[in-house]
Amino acid sequence: MNSNLEQISSQLDSESSRDRMIALASLRNVSAEDAVPLIKKVLNDESLQIRSMAVFALGIKPTEECYSILVRILETEKDYGIRADAAGALGYLEDIRAFEPLVRAFYEDTDWLVRFSAAVALGNLKDPRARDVLVRALDSEEVVVQQAAIAALGEIKAVDAVDQILRFAQSEDWLVRQRLAEALGHLPSEKSIAALKYLEKDSNSNVSQSATFSLQKLTDV
Repeated sequence: MNSNLEQISSQLDSESSRDRMIALASLRNVSAEDAVPLIKKVLNDESLQIRSMAVFALGIKPTEECYSILVRILETEKDYGIRADAAGALGYLEDIRAFEPLVRAFYEDTDWLVRFSAAVALGNLKDPRARDVLVRALDSEEVVVQQAAIAALGEIKAVDAVDQILRFAQSEDWLVRQRLAEALGHLPSEKSIAALKYLEKDSNSNVSQSATFSLQKLTDV
């Protein structure tokens, strides 16, 4: 272990949570192979913030063992915030094996934040098998889960789900309408183009600009 890694390693053992946090952040420029053994040292840290950072770091420093560690956290961790972090990190890994654990988390986890993260991660996997789960997520009581599902259906290019997401064109929440405008840009169909022309006239400038951008994408194809 080189002297820089040794310094980070000993800093991760510090009693000061600030020191441990700085050490974890400094792994940003370290290779995944060198970083992961050090990240593992703080996966059970007493500070939730440090644990959250460590779980996130496993998603952006992928090695062979990151997948199994993250699935274990997603399935056994008591804190819902950390489970949500694990779901998000599995999306960053873009490992297709994560499809089933994420679907299970979406259906079985009792916390909306975990379901939200699972929906976003399913979009990141770009696996068309997620379509049915994401369409079901459109009926969620939580608006953020609806937003995540709309965006993810765009990510997986589920053109056959256009009818299901178009019902959000008149949502009271402008962020939902914006997610819809963005998603439609990945879903080439006549209905998408008609809906985007409608959303271009939206009273919210974020929505109308997103609709214009998506229309250009579809018409440039």
